[in-house]
Amino acid sequence: MWFRNLTLYRLSQPFELDAETLEEKLAERISRPLGNMEPAFTGWTEPLGKEGRQLVHTMGNCMLLCARKEEKILPAAAVRELVEARAAEIEEKEGREVRARERRELKETVLLEMIPQAFSKSSRQYGYIDTRNGWLVVDTATASRAEEFIDLLRECLGTFPVAPLQVEEAPVEIMTEWLKLGNAPIGIQIEDECELRDLVEDGAIVRVRREDLFSDEIRAHLDAGKRVMKLALSWEDRVSFVLDEKFQLKRLRFQDAVLDEAGESGAETLAERFDADFALMTGEFARFLPALISVFGGEETGGFINPATN
Repeated sequence: MWFRNLTLYRLSQPFELDAETLEEKLAERISRPLGNMEPAFTGWTEPLGKEGRQLVHTMGNCMLLCARKEEKILPAAAVRELVEARAAEIEEKEGREVRARERRELKETVLLEMIPQAFSKSSRQYGYIDTRNGWLVVDTATASRAEEFIDLLRECLGTFPVAPLQVEEAPVEIMTEWLKLGNAPIGIQIEDECELRDLVEDGAIVRVRREDLFSDEIRAHLDAGKRVMKLALSWEDRVSFVLDEKFQLKRLRFQDAVLDEAGESGAETLAERFDADFALMTGEFARFLPALISVFGGEETGGFINPATN
């Protein structure tokens, strides 16, 4: 149980539901097989998979959830080809042009015909609510997928007031300054990957991997006005990641020091290993995320602050 990407949200008020109550509410939208004519369905499933029985997997102050989405695969090219064939047939038989509105109707008909025969695929989206720190942490690098997760929660809970976590100082400016100065704050190490971009419309983009980011070449790009949009970093030799301009963490990896601790947990079963890994991961995030946020000036004001942390 290791997250690979992080999209962070701040709860605007304390999350007061206990695990049992949350379980009851999520059960109203439990994952199930697709109906014959359904293009897609998303519902909650057990985070532990076949080893689990609960929709809410609790460890300390963190409640782990898993949304499962199943959807029919309808290749756009195949749909388009069939629509074009039918439109051509109508034009030939009736001697007239098939206009945009009729093409849309043809497409709807084609989709209805293809859905029952289409194969389906499923995907899982994990996220956890940290009730002590007032966070929602979603394992995705895509904002739209995180919003789908939140929308599903709101559908079950009626309300779930969260907003993307915002830092006081723009990540683009701070990361650019780090490369110009040739160093980062204590605890943060700059690795060997970045993306530079001109901020003008249609500006040039430079992607660098496995290179010295303090070279004369990179310096020339910065002097020419390019800004750092993505930067590979690590924290205290425990976590490495790529941070982007929206303060999203991508390609997150735990280093040997953390994995060695996981290997020493003594867990024997899959369920025990899952628990140990989840506890270790959330414990790391509880230390790492505040440290990272602080070097960007802290959070913008307005979010919920738990009195227990003051």
